[in-house]
Amino acid sequence: MSEPTSIVVEVVDGVGRLRLNRPGAANALDEAMWFGLRDAVRELDADPGVRVVVISGTGRHFCSGIDVAMLGGLRGTAADPSPGHGADRLRRTILDLQECLTAIERCRTPVIAAVHGVCLGAGLDLAVACDLRYASADASFVLKEVDMGLAADVGVLQRLPRIVGEGVTRELAYTCRPVSGAEAKELRLVNGVYADAAELETGVAALAAELAAKSPLALRGTKYAITYARDHTVADSLDQIATWNGGQLVSADLEEAVAAFGEKRPGVYRD
Repeated sequence: MSEPTSIVVEVVDGVGRLRLNRPGAANALDEAMWFGLRDAVRELDADPGVRVVVISGTGRHFCSGIDVAMLGGLRGTAADPSPGHGADRLRRTILDLQECLTAIERCRTPVIAAVHGVCLGAGLDLAVACDLRYASADASFVLKEVDMGLAADVGVLQRLPRIVGEGVTRELAYTCRPVSGAEAKELRLVNGVYADAAELETGVAALAAELAAKSPLALRGTKYAITYARDHTVADSLDQIATWNGGQLVSADLEEAVAAFGEKRPGVYRD
């Protein structure tokens, strides 16, 4: 029998479900998973029938971070009689891994992380690249890299301060202490907490269905504008959204939204 795929993808009623599928390894990200995740997100983004994406983990945990064997293999990547050449090769590898998670941020549709159990190291990098995060009460978020003898390098140190603030990020990064689902909600790391994994699944599914019923063009434009504004001045961001709506405002989605409002019914939007 062939090995089961480490990324399971399904699309139902406009919702793309992407599950990390190495439960025996607590969904630790090996090389196949890193690039499988990137490719799966890109494929879902290219599918006009997908209006929202949910990322979750199979088994007891969301994601326990980078696979230890893969982490150890990075030493070999940097090995070279010329230290400069080895360092350049390692840098390119890190940039490739960054791109695997940035693909989530670049996905045009909203991406929701449903976190239960452990969300450790690179698992947290993955979660903060998503638009929204929801957790079960038993979730444990750990920014673990300092205790592993390295600085996190695939996005959490850049994205987490924009979510929870610089001071909280520094504390979590320096101490590597675990954060429960309840505390994550207090820190605004997650948008909501559910009693257990089953309720998390149900709650996130309901939210995903709600978003999938909205105008795809409006959601795409809103996601892009918020991400753009995070990294630009207010003036630049105002110019961006004016340019965007100059090309997108007048659409079949707008006509349908106005008609649905007037007729007191849900809107029906094309893919």
